[in-house]
Amino acid sequence: MIRVLIVDDHAMVRQGIATFIETQDDIQLVGEAANGREAIARVQELAPDVVLMDLQMPEMDGIAATREINSQFPNVKVLALTSFVNDTPITPALQAGASGYLLKDISADALMKAIRAAHQGETPLAPMIAKKLIEGIVAHNDETRALGQLTERERDVLGLLGRGMSNKEIAAHLSISEKTVKFHVSSILSKLDLNDRTQAALFASKYLTQ
Repeated sequence: MIRVLIVDDHAMVRQGIATFIETQDDIQLVGEAANGREAIARVQELAPDVVLMDLQMPEMDGIAATREINSQFPNVKVLALTSFVNDTPITPALQAGASGYLLKDISADALMKAIRAAHQGETPLAPMIAKKLIEGIVAHNDETRALGQLTERERDVLGLLGRGMSNKEIAAHLSISEKTVKFHVSSILSKLDLNDRTQAALFASKYLTQ
């Protein structure tokens, strides 16, 4: 019997999922929680095998709760649930220890299959979530490839851009002229296919440390 805990701040969502689970012979609902803090306490109290975890909740969100559960109870599988694909923290949830990532519009049968899959050590992902992960990997590879096109001096300039320095400050820091800095900035924007200094600074904060 697979023991399941539902964590969601909406009672109707919890009730709907509970109704699905009650029809299963091999899955048992052992409890519910309305936020991340309650979830951690319920996991300690009820020892579920799988936790269905909403991500956006008051007091403690699902990502923080997932990270804590994964740390304290590594054998418990957490399935992240979300209503939205866009602007969804997919990677942070998985990095926190989520064993899968599903959308709340999932069918009852698919949700039950996902619970069984997570219990068996698999990583069930909603198709749209898998697509976004792949797109993110492709974008990351493209960006790191572009970064490799920069000269050593351009990487220096980019790193200082990421620290919020002006052209004058960069010039003084590297002992070069402002004209040379402007040339490097223009080259950086071209090679990285960026529109302005702000995008360059964000790129630097993501890929470079100074």
